[in-house]
Amino acid sequence: MLLKSINYWSYPGGLEGAMPITEFFAHAKAHGFEAVEVCIGGAGDLTPATTEADCQRILQQAADAGVKIASVASGLYWGNALGNADAGSRQQAREELTAMVQITGWLGARTLLTIPGAVDVFFLPDRAAQPYDEVLNYAREGLKAVAPTAEACGVRMGIENVWNKFLLSPAEMRSFIQSVESPAVGAYVDVANLMPFGHPQDWLRTLGPLVVGIHFKDFRRAVGTIDGFVDLLEGDVPWPDVMQAIADIGYEGPVVAEMIPYYAHYPLVRCANASRAMDAILGR
Repeated sequence: MLLKSINYWSYPGGLEGAMPITEFFAHAKAHGFEAVEVCIGGAGDLTPATTEADCQRILQQAADAGVKIASVASGLYWGNALGNADAGSRQQAREELTAMVQITGWLGARTLLTIPGAVDVFFLPDRAAQPYDEVLNYAREGLKAVAPTAEACGVRMGIENVWNKFLLSPAEMRSFIQSVESPAVGAYVDVANLMPFGHPQDWLRTLGPLVVGIHFKDFRRAVGTIDGFVDLLEGDVPWPDVMQAIADIGYEGPVVAEMIPYYAHYPLVRCANASRAMDAILGR
């Protein structure tokens, strides 16, 4: 069954870790979401230092609110990544990813959105570009190191297609995942992120059983920049084709709305609109 879910970053204060997680749960429930994607950051209720006892408390808070924690994400990868050139940064990334895998398991979620590295980062203009092969090799090495912990925790690290000039086709993504040689590594497909250079239904079918997470967003190709991200059903994502591909590959996990950036005014309305749009997309 597809769980209708929403990401913590979709709500004001989420990106900074400033919104209390109980408030997030309450908003998600009020807006009609069955599940949530919580986020681990440098501040807030979930950080790499979160303990098992903390997770048990958070799980109870989610249950009290009437939502399921179905997946976990993090933005820490943009600072320290497995594929970074600096050895100290790579080591810290391994430690942080290992901690996040454990937290994901404690929260009862199966999928941790994972960004293993970047050739360049469009919103960090001072960050030097890295050679593609270097990112590829370091990222694979790091995932192989963390994979045994993920396997023990029953967690899949879902490699997301993001605007990082890395893993730019579904065949490329599939080959990279398979090269790690672990069932704990899969693909987290963001159907809007790939719109400038691909078709989401192709990505889903090519990756097939490797798909462990799906982000729902929308994008206008004619804009072509970060300003092209729009509300669900307002862009060019071919939703009927996406839903058919999801059915064809037998995916039954959460589909997660990630509504960034916020409306300038009354930002909660965007989350409510996303919920209504998802009902239409999911045929509910």
